[in-house]
Amino acid sequence: MIQFNLLPDIKIQYLKARRQKHLVMLGSTVVIIFSVTVVVVLISIVFGLQKKNMADLVRDINASSAELKSTKNLNRMLTVQNQLNSLKALHDDKPVASRLYKYVTQLTPTSASIARLNVDFTKNTITVTGAADSLSTINTFTDALKFATYHTEDAPKKEKKAFSSVVLSTFGRDTKNATYTIDASFDSVLFSEQSEVTLTVPNISTRTGALFKTEGGQ
Repeated sequence: MIQFNLLPDIKIQYLKARRQKHLVMLGSTVVIIFSVTVVVVLISIVFGLQKKNMADLVRDINASSAELKSTKNLNRMLTVQNQLNSLKALHDDKPVASRLYKYVTQLTPTSASIARLNVDFTKNTITVTGAADSLSTINTFTDALKFATYHTEDAPKKEKKAFSSVVLSTFGRDTKNATYTIDASFDSVLFSEQSEVTLTVPNISTRTGALFKTEGGQ
């Protein structure tokens, strides 16, 4: 059979273009419908599931709150728990008072004795009261406090003054011995739990100040 195409070329191109247009429109319609469907599903998930999750959370919170409120002695338990939580901080901040004996042994001259020792770890002050064989020994004791230094394990080459405001507040002597009271402030690091401390007391030559010379003239 012999077929003859009697349509002109422009008519054929028009028909092809229209067919392509229909295909594009059909594809676009399918894509739009699919996109709308996905958006609707996502909106349903977001609003539906989120609302359900929020409701579940609120229910759980209310249930937990009711359970806590029904717990006997809850306030006391919470107070104890807070105190337990603060124990570590209190332990870290507490002074290492056991170092005091070693420091006093280093500072006190062999010819001096201590009758009373008051240490205030809140104000970082110390008061030493005792007796010695002479006022010169007391003066040496006072200077030992003034010139004592310390360094920590973390900074072994960095020496700092251990005591400040060292004052020989009272002194006296009789035929047997001399008495004294020395007041001073100390660096809190000396008793800090955070650092290992080494106290250094220099060898101080005994000097007799003008005050003691006056006293000697009595």
